[in-house]
Order: sequence, then structure tokens, then C-alpha cells
Amino acid sequence: METNCKPNVGIVGIGLYLPETRMTAKEISEATGGNWSEDAVINKLGIVEKRIPSGQPCDGTQEMGVLAALDCLKNTGVDPLDIDLILCITEEWKEFPLTTSACYVQDRIGAKNAWGIDVQNRCCTTVSAMEIAKRMMLGDENLNTVMIAGGYRNCDHIDYKDNGVSFMFNLAAGGGAMILKKNYGKNLLLATKCMSDGSIVHTCGSEIGGLAHPVTAENVNDYMKLRVMDSAKMKGLLNTTSMPNWYNCIDTALAQAGYTRKDIDFLDILHIKPSGHRGMLADLGLTEDQTVYLSNYGHVGQIDAFLSLKLGLEQGKVKDGSVVVMIAAGIGYSWAANVIKWG
Repeated sequence: METNCKPNVGIVGIGLYLPETRMTAKEISEATGGNWSEDAVINKLGIVEKRIPSGQPCDGTQEMGVLAALDCLKNTGVDPLDIDLILCITEEWKEFPLTTSACYVQDRIGAKNAWGIDVQNRCCTTVSAMEIAKRMMLGDENLNTVMIAGGYRNCDHIDYKDNGVSFMFNLAAGGGAMILKKNYGKNLLLATKCMSDGSIVHTCGSEIGGLAHPVTAENVNDYMKLRVMDSAKMKGLLNTTSMPNWYNCIDTALAQAGYTRKDIDFLDILHIKPSGHRGMLADLGLTEDQTVYLSNYGHVGQIDAFLSLKLGLEQGKVKDGSVVVMIAAGIGYSWAANVIKWG
């Protein structure tokens, strides 16, 4: 097991931005035309309410990433001039297509000595970026402080009349940020395991608006709408391999850190339906007191990782000595887990 005397990477702190506007279970039910009842939205989809954009410029994905980054700087006291690298996890859906979100963050927070790059792995991006940051810092003697930051609002792409995407009715909006430092000596990122399977990469996504199907006058109403394009193929793979792959990530990361499932104190998990959430807790031998269920926030994509950790800290579920397992999965399809020793 890693100790503080070995080269290490630790979490200095996190930041968060959430829009004030909320969409309730009742409003989601109404948006489906009554196909989903309010009770079903709450109990089957696990959404009491979720955060959605207000329509103001501050709720653009790039700007939400900046607001979370500024919150992170305030919470940690880190000088932006000490940041060496910005890994920006802002979604592809942003204020200005084909602009670099990392450079936007760099300018807005005054990180003049940093360089930046955008990384994207759907809802796995935070866990993936943390591993990238760790490997880069341990491999480069001149790289000591990395900020991960970004915004998310893929809720804009949901058609609530399309029951095929009901598993994405939880998509919400927000921004998150984290600062990692080499040889910080605490809140250590011990191990990470990531997996991907590209065999279903085009079974779910935005079909209209890219090179394959450019937007036209005839299909403009479907522009950038998230759709399931091959339900049978996607469900076939996910039903047989998704959970085994996820558990492989968890168990492999735990083993690399010198732990087993019995050592988990807190599960940092993205928002999924309640039955899946409860099933995972049961399989891992955990209780509801060892996690946070995001029923009042929805699924803020990769930002869930920051939100869950923040709430875990605030509720006293994460404390000095806690073994935190952060897990994520993303359309594509990808799975990831890391192990953090807090304190």
C-alpha cells in the first residue's frame, strides 16, 4: 500500500457550481405527456428534482466550469499562478463549438503559468482525468499542480416524449473542479482502473448534426437530440458485460491500492436508477450511510464525482482515514473506478 513517504498525488480540494433552477419530478412527468407518472419518476428513476440551466450566460458549460474552478481556488487557497496544467472536462456541448475550454478556464481564473488541454470520456471523464493528471505529474518533475475543471448540461438534448431515452431523463447541469498536487501527502489518489468497449459506440448519441447526418430543414427538430440508435445491440452488451466490467474496475483498483471491498468506507457514485444503486451497494456489502444518492440533483454527468464527494464530506460520511471508491460509467462505453485514501 502506498504511504506518504513515496511519490504521491493528493487532492487539495474541490469546487462546485450548480444552477439555481430546478426541474421537479412533477415537471418531468408533465414533459413526458403523462407517460411517466410523478411517482414513477421519483421511485423508478430516482429523481425528486434536478438542476437545469437558467438560460443565463453563467449556465453555459464553459462558464460553469470556470465558476467551479473559482470556487475550488477559494476553498483551497491555491494561487492560480501555481497551477501548471488544466485538464478541462467540459462537455462538447458548449457556448462556442470548436473552441478550447481549458484555455477559457485558464484565462478566466488567471492561471497564466499553466497550459491546458480538453479531455472527454463522457461521464467517466473525471475519474479518467484524475488518472491522467497523476501519471503526468509522477512522470514530469516540472509538473506539480493540476486543476481538473469543467461544466455539463446534456439535459438540453433530452426529448421527454421519447421513452427510449428515459434512462437519461435524469441528465442535469452543473460544474465541478478539483486541484491535485504532487507529494501532497494526504487525500491520496492510490489507484485507478479504466475499461472501455467500443462495440456499441454508435448505439446511443446525437444522430443528427454531425458529418454522418448533417442538419437539414427536414431534420432540424432532431438536431443534437440524444437518441438510442440501436437499442437491441446496446442492451445486449450492457446486460451481459456492464456490471462485470464495473466490478472489475472496482476490484482491480482496490487490489492495486492494497484493499478489498470490505475496506470501502464511502462509495462516490454517479446518479443511476434506485434499483441499480441499491443492487451495487448490496453487492459491495455497503449501506446507504456509506454513499450519497443524488435524487435532489439528477445526473450531472462527470460532475457527479465532485458533487458526491462534497456531499459525503459535508455529511460526515468521508473523514480522515476513509477509503473512498469513486466510480463512473459513460456512453461509449466506458467504466472506471479509483481509490482515494482521505485525510
